[in-house]
Amino acid sequence: MISFAAELQRRMVTKEDKRTHILDTAEKVFAAFGYEGASTRHLASEAGVNMAMLNYYFGSKESLLQAVLQRRITGMRNQLEEVKEVDASAWNKLSSALEIYLNRVSANNSFHRIIYREISLNQRSTMSDFLSENIFRNVQTIMDIIQEGIQDGSFRKVDVEMTVASILGTIYYLLNSEQIASRLLETDFKDQTVIDTEVKPRIKKFLHDYLQAYLMHHDSENQ
Repeated sequence: MISFAAELQRRMVTKEDKRTHILDTAEKVFAAFGYEGASTRHLASEAGVNMAMLNYYFGSKESLLQAVLQRRITGMRNQLEEVKEVDASAWNKLSSALEIYLNRVSANNSFHRIIYREISLNQRSTMSDFLSENIFRNVQTIMDIIQEGIQDGSFRKVDVEMTVASILGTIYYLLNSEQIASRLLETDFKDQTVIDTEVKPRIKKFLHDYLQAYLMHHDSENQ
């Protein structure tokens, strides 16, 4: 006989699985059709649920979109905060943060297409404000790591904001400008295996080389 506690736990797991499935599906639909083009009926149909269930979990289409974005942004923030707090050098922390950003962006192209469509169109000011605030908190973590390196003397005194802009600009441009990036790097960006085995390692090596040359002290500075 199944206990009441066990049955309650089973239902809670099932509920969370269903919610996760709806979020996964909605992320793809919003990325493909945009907010305006993704009707609630289409979202429900693609997720294999009825309208009542969609409303039960999220209440409205805008709330669903915000939940999709919140999940990804918070997940990245938690990882970045863990890196920031570890007992390691600023360089090792920065390297780990770059790895997180690179992996997240390459694995979640649908999510990032939604973000930049929302921010660039700015049709829903409350959503744009929500995104700007939450994304900047993630960016701030990388700025803090670089600032930590400057303060402890392991990094040169550099323009922290422009350094972060260069890092994120490189990652986002190459992974979200598929046609141009394919021609620029002479690589097939439609092949995820190629992205994982060729593009990501190339971006990572470039950023490491660039940041070492820019952030680290050089012998000539001490002469």
